[in-house]
Amino acid sequence: MYTSFFGLNEKPFAITPDPRYLYLSERHTEALAHLAYGISEAGGFIQLTGEVGTGKTTVLRSLLQQLPPHCDVALILNPRVTPAEFLLAICDELHVQVPEGSANSVKALVDLLTHYLLDAHGRGRRIVLMVDEAQNLDPDVLEQVRLLTNLETATQKLLQIILIGQPELREVLSKPELRQLAQRITGRYHLEALRKGETIAYIRHRARIAGATRDLFTAGAQREIHRLSNGVPRIINVVADRALLGAYTREEPIVTGTLVRRAASEVYGRPVLAPWIRLLAIGGAVAGAALLAVVVWRALPALVQREPEASIAAATDAPATRPAPAPPPRVPLGAALARDETATTMDAAFTSLFSLWGAEFQPGAGLACDQADARGLSCVWQRGSLAQLKLINRPAILSLVDDQGSAHQVVLSEIGQDGAKLIIGSGKTNVPIGELADFWFGEFLVLWRPQTNALRPLRAGMRGDDVRWLRQGLEQLGGLPASAETQDYFDAELQQLVESFQRSRRLEVDGVAGLQTQLVLDSALGAPGTPTLAHAEPQAGA
Repeated sequence: MYTSFFGLNEKPFAITPDPRYLYLSERHTEALAHLAYGISEAGGFIQLTGEVGTGKTTVLRSLLQQLPPHCDVALILNPRVTPAEFLLAICDELHVQVPEGSANSVKALVDLLTHYLLDAHGRGRRIVLMVDEAQNLDPDVLEQVRLLTNLETATQKLLQIILIGQPELREVLSKPELRQLAQRITGRYHLEALRKGETIAYIRHRARIAGATRDLFTAGAQREIHRLSNGVPRIINVVADRALLGAYTREEPIVTGTLVRRAASEVYGRPVLAPWIRLLAIGGAVAGAALLAVVVWRALPALVQREPEASIAAATDAPATRPAPAPPPRVPLGAALARDETATTMDAAFTSLFSLWGAEFQPGAGLACDQADARGLSCVWQRGSLAQLKLINRPAILSLVDDQGSAHQVVLSEIGQDGAKLIIGSGKTNVPIGELADFWFGEFLVLWRPQTNALRPLRAGMRGDDVRWLRQGLEQLGGLPASAETQDYFDAELQQLVESFQRSRRLEVDGVAGLQTQLVLDSALGAPGTPTLAHAEPQAGA
C-alpha cells in the first residue's frame, strides 16, 4: 500500500523470515557461526535459544541457504508429535521410503533411518537434523532424539542434531531425566535482543534492501522504536510497518517519533507515552518531596521543646544557618512547549530572533523576511543538522514537533557539546541535545547580513563586489597579505582558495561559493555586532 509512496520495491518490515533481510548483528553472526559449526563438525547436539522474535528462525533460514553441497538437512518445524510421528517426519524430510506397515512402528522407522544414514555416510554425505521450537518436544520424543545420536560408526556420529527454541528449552533440558541428553550438547548459544545502535542499523538495513534511497525514519523515531520494542526484531518489524502506514495515510515523507508511538499504541492495544511525560511525573514527585521537606523544616522549631532563656540567649550569639533550598527540577522540553501555545508561534520566534540582531519585529506589518530585508538582513531556510548550525554559528528558529504532532517555533540561542539554550516566548530553557533531537527533525531558519546586495552562487568566471568580498575574506582567513586593489574576478586562484576553505570546514568541495559556503565564511570572519551561538555548556535548571 505505502511502498510506492516511499519509493520502495516491497514492504521492508514483513515478519516472514526472509533470509535476504537478515541483519547480522554481533549476536546473529555468532549464532550463525554456531549453527555452521554444528554442520561441519561431527557429534553431539548444538543448542540455540532466544526470546520470541529475536530472529532464530531467520538465522535458520539463512543457514539453509549456505549449506555445503555434501550436506542434507531434515528440518522439523512442528515438534508437537509422538515419537513415531517425529521419526516419520524425519524420513519424509530425507525422502526415505517408508512401507505402509512401518509408519507407526518406532523400531521399523529407526531401522530405516539407520540404513539410510549408513548409506549416506558411505557416499560422503553429511546428515543434519534441525528442530525448530524444540521447547515443545515431549520428554519421550526428546529421549528418542537422544537415541538417534547413538547411530554412529567407529569414528563419527551419523547424525548431527541442532535444537532451536525459546529460553524454556534450557529449563526442559536441565531436568534430571534428560541429563544424558544434556551431557551430549557440545555447543550452546543464546540469541539476545539488539542494542540501540544495532536496532538503528537493522532498520536502515531492511529499508535499503527494500529499495529505500534515504532514511525513512527520523533519528528520534529510530530511538523510539528501540525503546518500545526492547530491541526484539519481530516487534521492531511490526511497529515500523505500522508507523510507515501511518505516515502514508498522513502523507508524511518521513516517520517521526510521534508516529512511532501511535503505531506502538495500536500494536500493544494501550496508550504509549513519550519519555518526557514519565520524566515530568518523576520531576513532579521530586518537586513534591522537596516542598514537603521545606514545610517540615520550617515547622520544626515549633515542634521542638524550647530551651531555657539563658540557652536561647547564648544561642543567639551564633550566626543562624539554613540549608539552601533545592534547585527546581528541569522542565522537560515537551512540557515547556505545552505551557503556552502563543509562546511558540512563528511571530513569537521572529520577535526573539530579531531582538538578538538588535532589531524589532512587528507582527502583522508584512512578511518577516521582508522586514528582515529592510534591515539589511536575509532569511535562509534550510534542513540540516546541529553540526551544520554550529558551522553557521548564528541563532536560528527551529521547527519542533511535539507528541501530538503540533508544530512549535523556538529560537536556538546557544549550543554546546551536550546541551542547548532555547528561547521560548519570553523565557529561556536549557535542553540536552538528545532530548532536543526527539522534537527537531532538521528544519531551521537563520538570519545573516550579506556583505553585498547580490545573493548568488559564485563560481569561476564571475565578476562583482560579491566576488571581491569572497576573495578578501578568504585571503584574510588564510593569513595572506592584502593586495592594494582586490580583484573582483573569480579566477583559478580564487577557486583554489574556495576549495581549501570548503575542505577545512568539511563542506562539499566543489570550488563554488554557494549560499552554504558564504554563510560559513561570514561566520568565520566574525563581523562585530553579529549574534552567535555561544558554545557554552548550559547550566542545570530551566
